[in-house]
Amino acid sequence: MKALVITNLSGPGALAVQDVPEPQLKPGQVLVRVAAGGLNFADVLTARGGYPGTPPPPLVAGREFAGIEEGAGRRVMGYAQWGAFAGKVAAYSNLLWPVPEYWNDEQAAAFPVNFFTAYLLYWQAGMTKAAASGRQHRVLIHAVAGGVGTAAVQIGQLLGVEMYGTSSSDEKLARVKELGLQRGINYKQRDYEEAVKDLTHGEGVDAVFEMLGGEHTAKSLRCVCDFGRVIQYGTATGKPPQLDVRALYAKSASVQGLWLTYLSQKREIMEPAWRQLSAWLAERKLHPEIGQVFPLDRAAEAYKLLQEGKNYGKVVLKIAN
Repeated sequence: MKALVITNLSGPGALAVQDVPEPQLKPGQVLVRVAAGGLNFADVLTARGGYPGTPPPPLVAGREFAGIEEGAGRRVMGYAQWGAFAGKVAAYSNLLWPVPEYWNDEQAAAFPVNFFTAYLLYWQAGMTKAAASGRQHRVLIHAVAGGVGTAAVQIGQLLGVEMYGTSSSDEKLARVKELGLQRGINYKQRDYEEAVKDLTHGEGVDAVFEMLGGEHTAKSLRCVCDFGRVIQYGTATGKPPQLDVRALYAKSASVQGLWLTYLSQKREIMEPAWRQLSAWLAERKLHPEIGQVFPLDRAAEAYKLLQEGKNYGKVVLKIAN
């Protein structure tokens, strides 16, 4: 079968479409014929050797997919750590979910990673229930026009959260405001720390969804209110998060991590999350924002688009002919 192979860990230039053997099933797995794959920044990091636990190359790329479950014949979308960008993938049955009948393959492939991550960010921030104080929660969402960002805006609107989002262009921010974002911040025109301070009248936000790393972890911490929290779920800059622990003391604030690879193994977390997400899907309240779809032989171009931060919403690879 054809697959997108990471031949070495030097970045998008090392990607190649090659013939590989079909995957061998392990206990608890089923075989899925893949139609489309969702591209994530974790895939970009994997290709350049920056993702934890990456096996030595060559390896089949991809962690998110949609297709047909062999034997059952049902349309599914799913999550796997590796091997999704191929004609077939071996997937654990508890990490497969039914595709809404009104979605195409590309929409289904764009759902699992972004929407589970976004929902779990709100869950970890304590925002999936109504605020006990009656005060509206505030959140700052970095890269708000990306895959997780656009998912977080849709979920935040359903939860009644006041959302602030950063992006590199007014055009992207305008599109995300159509999804429900209230406060857009073009970080190329204005320092987001100062913007949050001004927009919240010095109070800050309850949580920051942070996936940049480097100086932005410390900077995001300065954006939170008393007892606020920064939830770190990525390091897109490629730099380790910086943190001044004294800043935690000043506000009784916290920094937490979120890693979908780890949480996906915990049914007690994933199953309640899916119950809520599937309820919203049944009401047609969630929809993946897809920026571009690339054929598999142009995967390197798709990776570079994501690496350079030029995408809007989700980038999807079409796997099946």
